[in-house]
Amino acid sequence: MEIYLVQPGDTVDSIAWEQGVGVDTILYNNQIPFPYRLAVGQALLLSKGPSSPLLPDISAGGYAYPFISPYVLEQTLPYLSDLYVFSYGFTAEGHLIAPLWDDSPMIAAALRYRTAPILTLTPFGPDGQFNNNLISQIVNHLPAQEQLISELLSILPEKGFRGVDIDFEYILPQDRVAFAAFVGNVRQAVNTLGYPVSVALAPKIADGQKGLLYEGKDFALLGEAADAALLMTYEWGYTYGPPMAVAPLNKVRQVVEYAVTRIPPEKLSLGIPNYGYDWTLPFVRGESKARTIGNVEAVQIAISHDVRIQFDPVAASPYFRYEEGGLEHEVWFEDVRSLQGKFSLVSEFGLRGVGYWQIMQLFRANWLLLSDTFHITKRPG
Repeated sequence: MEIYLVQPGDTVDSIAWEQGVGVDTILYNNQIPFPYRLAVGQALLLSKGPSSPLLPDISAGGYAYPFISPYVLEQTLPYLSDLYVFSYGFTAEGHLIAPLWDDSPMIAAALRYRTAPILTLTPFGPDGQFNNNLISQIVNHLPAQEQLISELLSILPEKGFRGVDIDFEYILPQDRVAFAAFVGNVRQAVNTLGYPVSVALAPKIADGQKGLLYEGKDFALLGEAADAALLMTYEWGYTYGPPMAVAPLNKVRQVVEYAVTRIPPEKLSLGIPNYGYDWTLPFVRGESKARTIGNVEAVQIAISHDVRIQFDPVAASPYFRYEEGGLEHEVWFEDVRSLQGKFSLVSEFGLRGVGYWQIMQLFRANWLLLSDTFHITKRPG
């Protein structure tokens, strides 16, 4: 695979001719719709020849809700080691709460592709937000914890799950040790079925980092407690924050550099966002709210407003501005250049693999580039 940046005057036909690749391949790889318009500065993934047979092995996971499009799921599963089904909740007494939508079809589809379906456990309250009081109740109350583990051991083989992912956020600082012990207890039980337990980690860069997102997660303890861990290296640019890259490479690198000093790199997966944001300017803290968009959609916005896509060399992320209805907008998203930078970190630090939040929208160029860079491990059937 090669990356080509669209220049003024380029068309799909002219690029195909000059680069010696098929028009249909360019359209397919990059999900270019009729009438096949391009944006100046757009990064295209071109298939120039067969992949090397000697690629490093990694694990690739992706989170998805049960209402994911069957087409998107079928297009994505060939590139996944693990499919994280989002999500199962629980009560203070330790009773599991299943998703509102039937997850059986996505579990069955994953198994057909030798992708391991993983039960994602989340502490959501009635408002649908992470509830740290619920976390405190489960990690500090052994009978409720034992009930939850018992129900996990029952549902995993019943539904066909092949592991558990613990995605708890905003853990109270005083629950730091108890949470790690809880992860270890779940792992010890689930391992008896032959399945792994992973944990999602906030993007810390130091042991004593302040903030509710960080203080309750002890990287060293959790690295020992879990079989694997996902670094949630995204959301620097977020819905209610100022315009910036969702996963700036310089910030992501800082997290990885710290994490590998506390957790063996072969246990760590790098979190990758499969989305971008569109902010209306000027940004006003407490009032502004960015719109979540897909990476393919972002390019189409640039095309429809006839603006050039820029690339920030420090964040290693694409962005652009456009005007609509008298208002200026700023867009940050991911493309194959920003993804290539993140994949390089995986190789440089010898990480276990990558994990995507989330795979609800198809970004085919990402999967093609990933499979051209690494060999994706699959679980035995």
